[in-house]
Amino acid sequence: MAGRDSLPQPPEQSPGDTGAGDDVGVRLKAVRKLYGWSQRQLAGRAGVTNATISLIEQGRVSPSVGSLKKVLDGIPISLSDFFTLQLDGNPQVFFRAKEMPRVGEGSIEQRLLAPDNEEPSLSLLYETYPPGSDTGPELLTGEGDVGGVVISGRLEVTVAGESAVLGPGDGYCFSSCRPHRFRNPGEVDCVLVSAKSHPIV
Repeated sequence: MAGRDSLPQPPEQSPGDTGAGDDVGVRLKAVRKLYGWSQRQLAGRAGVTNATISLIEQGRVSPSVGSLKKVLDGIPISLSDFFTLQLDGNPQVFFRAKEMPRVGEGSIEQRLLAPDNEEPSLSLLYETYPPGSDTGPELLTGEGDVGGVVISGRLEVTVAGESAVLGPGDGYCFSSCRPHRFRNPGEVDCVLVSAKSHPIV
């Protein structure tokens, strides 16, 4: 895997040059599929048009660095992690910690397992919640099912008005359509492994 200093940079926008845009498009589609989002859903999160996402994924335009970053901020995933995704060859089976890109932002660290899987039915995350951190004041909703097991620390899980504080070995599992929230009420990091299923479209 190339070092961060030698990562390729996305080209400036050039509708007539689709070769460079193909790689960006393939990568963007792969990341979008990891989250089970439609092009319209990603466009809404990134604040761009559905046509923009479609053209990039088809390789018909090569977005500028700024344009691509705006799209990736809607996921969110950094430019460096975006360009280190392994999409070719036989599927990777084993992953070192440094090979799992960070896909979240803010104080909660989320590392994605198997980032090169273009058509996942399940996403696995290694998550770290610092003391006092949470997913925000607004309850989360989505598609598919979510579940997780606490490795260390404590995690408060709220689902549709019902709350519980989980410790090492405890877990949760529910439909993501139910409003939910996660918070670390403890004084040490909470580490867990979580999973999310993706609906078959």
